[in-house]
Amino acid sequence: MNIILLGPPGAGKGTQSAGLVERHGMLQLSTGDMLRAAVKAETPVGVKAKAVMDRGELVSDEIVSELIDANLAAMDAGTGAIFDGYPRTEAQAVDLDAILAKHGRTLDHVIELEVNEDALVERITGRFSCAKCGALYHDTANPPAKEGVCDSCGSTEFKRRPDDNEETVRTRMQEYRAKTAPILPGYEARSIVTRVDGMAGIEDVAAAIDGILS
Repeated sequence: MNIILLGPPGAGKGTQSAGLVERHGMLQLSTGDMLRAAVKAETPVGVKAKAVMDRGELVSDEIVSELIDANLAAMDAGTGAIFDGYPRTEAQAVDLDAILAKHGRTLDHVIELEVNEDALVERITGRFSCAKCGALYHDTANPPAKEGVCDSCGSTEFKRRPDDNEETVRTRMQEYRAKTAPILPGYEARSIVTRVDGMAGIEDVAAAIDGILS
C-alpha cells in the first residue's frame, strides 16, 4: 500500500502518519526528514543537496525526487510507503509515478485532511509546551490542570513556537492551496483521492483513514 497524505501544516499529518506506521507497519517518507538524514550521512544526493542549501537556494524537484528514489530502493518491497510533503508540484507528481513504477509499486490512495482555516488558526496559535520536559498543551483544548504548572514535571516555564502565529498560519494555508491545487486533478481523474475531516478527533480521523485503506 502506497499513499500520499495531504493537508496544510497543523492538519495532523504527522500524528496520522505515526499511527499508520504503528498500526500497519508502513514507512513514513517525509521529505524534510529524508533531506536532513541524507545531508548528515553525506550520501551522494545529500552532498548535492547541501551544496544547494549552502548557497541559500531551494532544493530542486530533481534532488527531492532522487531522495524518494533512494529511500524506496532501500525499503523492503512488502512495506507500504506514506508520502508526506511530496509531491508538492506537478513535476514531482510525474516523477513519483515514474519512481514507483521503477520499484514495482503503484499509488493506491491520495488522502487529504480537510481543515477549517479559522479553526486551524485557533488550534495552532493556542498550542504551547513545557520548556523543561516538552509536554504539549493548548490554551483551550488541553491546558495544564493547574494554571502555570506542568502536569508532567511541575515546571513553571513554558514556550511557544515563534511561527505559531495567525499571520504565519494563514500564509501557510495560502501556500498549501496554491501548491496542492495543481496536483489534485490528475489524481482525481484516477479516482484515488479521498478527503477526511481533519478537524475531527485523532481517533476518528485514524478510523476514517483505516476505512479507506481496508
